[in-house]
Amino acid sequence: MIVEVLFFGATAEATGERAIEFSLSENVNADEAFAAILKSFPGLQQNFKNSLLFAVNQEYSGGDKIIKNGDELAVFTAVSGG
Repeated sequence: MIVEVLFFGATAEATGERAIEFSLSENVNADEAFAAILKSFPGLQQNFKNSLLFAVNQEYSGGDKIIKNGDELAVFTAVSGG
């Protein structure tokens, strides 16, 4: 299946991409999809370690939520402000 992956801020700079089409196997959950993206872009893990966030269809996500064909996934760093 094909999903769209969006990269924001520093993750876009690290990957050199703002949006890509990404192929995943059927019946993949959010954790597995996130791991597959990180495997394809090793610089993300190297540069950001545990500060990455993941969203599915504009909602923070993780765990066992099943990804569907055409879903929009997003990878970004935590934002702080004051």
